Amino acid sequence: MPPKSKSTSRRANGTGRANGSSRPRRQDAIAVLKEDHRQAEKLFKQFEQASGTAEKRRIVESITTALAQHTEIEEQIVYPWAREYIENEDDLVLEAVEEHRVAKWLLAEIAATAPDDERYEARVTVLIEVVRHHVKEEESDFFPDLRDVATRAELLDLGDELRAAKRTASKTPDLGAVGGALSSALGHAHDVGKDVLDRVGVLAGVE
Repeated sequence: MPPKSKSTSRRANGTGRANGSSRPRRQDAIAVLKEDHRQAEKLFKQFEQASGTAEKRRIVESITTALAQHTEIEEQIVYPWAREYIENEDDLVLEAVEEHRVAKWLLAEIAATAPDDERYEARVTVLIEVVRHHVKEEESDFFPDLRDVATRAELLDLGDELRAAKRTASKTPDLGAVGGALSSALGHAHDVGKDVLDRVGVLAGVE
């Protein structure tokens, strides 16, 4: 995602959603998404420390489920809200969606690769790098904008929606969202970093 010069985000239009009723132990949207990020990072570290093929495959299955559900609920609930209510947020959200597409493509490539294939670990490593960069940018740029604009009640309502959606979210990535346009995703996700993008391009055979 590109760095942003504005210090405070503003509401684009309207008043957002109505305040939700109080519920016990609610989490706001940012807390829910950060919890997902921490869980993904825990799995990444487990993979990096794993030694056996069977163990790595098991961890990758957990990573796939975690990322598939996280990207689905974020794209269905939080990103549309941000585009509607946060002024000048469209570019940031679109970059995030393209980064999701790169991650989903990598998940598909990993699923099609045998764990004992020499390319397996390389592909998982690149996936981890892509997601770590995405998380860093999202937490430093997007989440502060969301916190600036959304009211506490709106964040709690979004959090409720995220948690509810996660209960029925797919455990496999939406490959229809990837399509065959990986080169387009790479072009738009330039902020992932040239070194990481170059490695993804090599894996994909994209010049």
